[in-house]
Amino acid sequence: QVQLAESGGGLVQAGGSLRLSCTASGITNNMGWYRQAPGEQRELVASITGGGRTNYTDTVKGRFTISRDNAKNTVYLQMNSLKPEDTGVYYCYADRTGRYYHLDYWGQGTQVTVSS
Repeated sequence: QVQLAESGGGLVQAGGSLRLSCTASGITNNMGWYRQAPGEQRELVASITGGGRTNYTDTVKGRFTISRDNAKNTVYLQMNSLKPEDTGVYYCYADRTGRYYHLDYWGQGTQVTVSS
Protein backbone atom coordinates (compact mmCIF):
# COMPACT_ATOMS: atom_id res chain seq x y z
CA GLN A 1 0.00 0.00 0.00
CA VAL A 2 1.33 3.44 -0.97
CA GLN A 3 0.37 6.53 1.02
CA LEU A 4 0.33 9.95 -0.63
CA ALA A 5 0.91 13.08 1.44
CA GLU A 6 -0.01 16.40 -0.16
CA SER A 7 0.88 19.94 0.82
CA GLY A 8 0.87 23.43 -0.60
CA GLY A 9 -2.75 24.40 -1.11
CA GLY A 10 -4.19 27.67 0.10
CA LEU A 11 -5.84 30.95 -0.79
CA VAL A 12 -4.31 33.19 -3.44
CA GLN A 13 -5.41 36.14 -5.52
CA ALA A 14 -5.92 35.82 -9.25
CA GLY A 15 -2.62 36.07 -11.04
CA GLY A 16 -0.73 34.59 -8.12
CA SER A 17 1.16 31.33 -7.76
CA LEU A 18 1.07 28.22 -5.63
CA ARG A 19 3.19 25.09 -5.55
CA LEU A 20 1.71 21.75 -4.61
CA SER A 21 3.80 18.82 -3.43
CA CYS A 22 2.93 15.18 -3.00
CA THR A 23 5.22 12.56 -1.51
CA ALA A 24 4.58 8.87 -1.95
CA SER A 25 5.59 6.35 0.71
CA GLY A 26 6.84 3.97 -1.96
CA ILE A 27 7.92 3.71 -5.57
CA THR A 28 5.30 4.61 -8.14
CA ASN A 29 4.99 4.69 -11.91
CA ASN A 30 2.79 7.52 -13.16
CA MET A 31 1.95 10.44 -10.89
CA GLY A 32 -0.32 13.38 -11.38
CA TRP A 33 -2.82 15.87 -10.10
CA TYR A 34 -6.58 15.92 -10.47
CA ARG A 35 -8.93 18.63 -9.29
CA GLN A 36 -12.58 18.82 -8.41
CA ALA A 37 -14.52 22.05 -8.36
CA PRO A 38 -17.78 22.30 -6.41
CA GLY A 39 -20.54 20.54 -8.30
CA GLU A 40 -18.14 19.27 -10.95
CA GLN A 41 -16.53 15.97 -11.75
CA ARG A 42 -12.93 15.28 -10.89
CA GLU A 43 -10.70 16.11 -13.85
CA LEU A 44 -7.09 15.46 -14.73
CA VAL A 45 -4.92 18.56 -14.47
CA ALA A 46 -1.48 17.16 -15.25
CA SER A 47 0.39 13.88 -15.19
CA ILE A 48 3.96 12.71 -15.45
CA THR A 49 5.43 9.30 -16.16
CA GLY A 50 8.38 7.80 -14.34
CA GLY A 51 10.52 8.86 -17.29
CA GLY A 52 9.37 12.46 -17.13
CA ARG A 53 6.85 12.59 -19.95
CA THR A 54 4.17 15.14 -19.12
CA ASN A 55 0.58 15.73 -20.07
CA TYR A 56 -1.64 18.73 -19.30
CA THR A 57 -5.26 19.57 -19.70
CA ASP A 58 -5.67 22.40 -22.20
CA THR A 59 -6.88 24.96 -19.66
CA VAL A 60 -3.61 24.92 -17.72
CA LYS A 61 -1.07 24.63 -20.52
CA GLY A 62 1.50 27.40 -20.30
CA ARG A 63 0.56 28.20 -16.70
CA PHE A 64 1.13 24.98 -14.74
CA THR A 65 4.24 22.82 -14.66
CA ILE A 66 4.38 19.30 -13.29
CA SER A 67 7.68 17.76 -12.25
CA ARG A 68 8.92 14.93 -10.09
CA ASP A 69 11.91 13.91 -8.03
CA ASN A 70 12.12 10.15 -8.26
CA ALA A 71 14.75 9.95 -5.52
CA LYS A 72 12.21 11.53 -3.15
CA ASN A 73 9.12 9.86 -4.64
CA THR A 74 7.68 13.35 -4.90
CA VAL A 75 5.64 15.11 -7.56
CA TYR A 76 5.21 18.88 -7.75
CA LEU A 77 2.70 21.12 -9.46
CA GLN A 78 3.84 24.70 -9.97
CA MET A 79 0.77 26.81 -10.67
CA ASN A 80 1.28 30.31 -12.07
CA SER A 81 -1.13 32.95 -13.35
CA LEU A 82 -3.89 31.37 -11.31
CA LYS A 83 -7.49 32.09 -12.24
CA PRO A 84 -10.68 31.83 -10.17
CA GLU A 85 -11.70 28.86 -12.29
CA ASP A 86 -8.66 26.98 -10.98
CA THR A 87 -10.39 26.82 -7.60
CA GLY A 88 -11.05 23.33 -6.31
CA VAL A 89 -9.73 20.44 -4.31
CA TYR A 90 -6.54 19.11 -5.84
CA TYR A 91 -5.86 15.41 -5.46
CA CYS A 92 -2.52 13.75 -5.93
CA TYR A 93 -2.61 10.53 -7.91
CA ALA A 94 -0.09 7.73 -8.37
CA ASP A 95 -0.12 4.25 -9.76
CA ARG A 96 1.93 1.10 -9.69
CA THR A 97 1.84 -1.19 -12.66
CA GLY A 98 3.27 -4.64 -12.95
CA ARG A 99 2.95 -7.44 -15.42
CA TYR A 100 -0.28 -8.68 -13.84
CA TYR A 101 -1.55 -5.77 -11.82
CA HIS A 102 -2.41 -2.08 -11.81
CA LEU A 103 -2.98 -0.22 -8.56
CA ASP A 104 -4.21 3.36 -8.13
CA TYR A 105 -3.54 5.56 -5.12
CA TRP A 106 -5.06 8.89 -4.12
CA GLY A 107 -4.16 11.60 -1.68
CA GLN A 108 -6.65 13.20 0.69
CA GLY A 109 -6.85 16.39 -1.35
CA THR A 110 -5.72 19.94 -0.74
CA GLN A 111 -7.91 23.00 -1.23
CA VAL A 112 -6.86 25.67 -3.70
CA THR A 113 -8.92 28.86 -3.71
CA VAL A 114 -8.26 31.66 -6.17
CA SER A 115 -10.02 34.91 -5.44
CA SER A 116 -10.87 37.44 -8.13
